[in-house]
Amino acid sequence: MKKLVTISREYGSGGRIVGKLVAEKLGVPFYDKEIIDLAVEESGFSREMIESAELKAKSSFAYSLASTVSFGESVSGGSLSVNEKLFLAQFDVIKKIGELGEGVIVGRCADYVLRDMPGVTNVFIYSEYEERVKRCIETYGDDPKEVKALIATYDKARQNYYNYHTCQKWGDYKNYNLIINSFCLAEEQVADLIVAYVEKRTWPGMEEA
Repeated sequence: MKKLVTISREYGSGGRIVGKLVAEKLGVPFYDKEIIDLAVEESGFSREMIESAELKAKSSFAYSLASTVSFGESVSGGSLSVNEKLFLAQFDVIKKIGELGEGVIVGRCADYVLRDMPGVTNVFIYSEYEERVKRCIETYGDDPKEVKALIATYDKARQNYYNYHTCQKWGDYKNYNLIINSFCLAEEQVADLIVAYVEKRTWPGMEEA
């Protein structure tokens, strides 16, 4: 059994809470904000820049436009935009986590970054809209007057960020091993479903591993 899981999620679906529970149940490290800490340490970018990288993608056009503006020279001789450099800073950290062979990684296109690594379990969590609104207010502590705008902003940013950097479609079933609707399920129950899947799944070449 390979204990390496990536979790993508709609805002308000409980994905981060579920991810932490999965990590505890599997006995492996949990990576969310921790990826930012490592990326800051290794890249030299400020925490604020890396932390806000995904949210900058709330406008698809503006993000794409900004990503075409290049600064400096890359190692290969071509130039990279700041957006691309911020993405690569986290990309490198996620790759290193993958090489360790275990952990639960939330967001940051981790399913795409580790796509060539055998045995990774990629999960997408979504939920019914009203349930997401309720969780945002009651669990996340979001302002009831702003919660719907927050959901729209975060979902759009995550979608644009993922689609731009991966050339794949955020939420598309083909990118994941397991897709779960967390509606009417406690976070603990969703985590148990993921753990059960991880424990039971097999993949080509597993017998020789």
